[in-house]
Amino acid sequence: MNQLETLLHLLNLDHLPRTGWLMRGVSQPESIAAHSLGTALLALSLGPEVSPALDVDRAVALAVVHDAPEAWLTDLPRTAARLLPEGAKAEAEAKAARGLLGGLSQAALERHGEFVAGETREARFVRLCDKLHLGVRLVGYLRAGHRGLAEFREGLDELVCDEFPPCEGLRRQILAAIDTVSP
Repeated sequence: MNQLETLLHLLNLDHLPRTGWLMRGVSQPESIAAHSLGTALLALSLGPEVSPALDVDRAVALAVVHDAPEAWLTDLPRTAARLLPEGAKAEAEAKAARGLLGGLSQAALERHGEFVAGETREARFVRLCDKLHLGVRLVGYLRAGHRGLAEFREGLDELVCDEFPPCEGLRRQILAAIDTVSP
């Protein structure tokens, strides 16, 4: 697939919703693209505060491509993923990444593989940013009047950010903001 065709396929991310929010009654949830952008912005915001220093530019690239396979697979909810044979979702995501990101650039494909492997500090950091962005979005939805989203807070309560203190600082801010909005 050439670059133009790849980019056209990736446009799906603009209008595919994050299904977890949709399944909890948020009628117009963020798109997968909006989530990837939010994750990248968190990496760009928190990354410079991390010590020892991270390669922030690489972390932002990881964030940009981390959900790219969903352009073909959609945002498969956990309830559906649990019904698949073990490893089926990961295998499908790897195939989609090769098909999509391989047509974009070798660097994009490598960054996605790095994120999935989770072995580098940058990948672990972006994985936290991914979860923290969910918290930021949760605060936004709660402030907009959405309710019935308590399970998302539970994930934030259990999130361990010890390796990256700036992430822990934001996690605490998010939890405090949730407490001021939640009944």
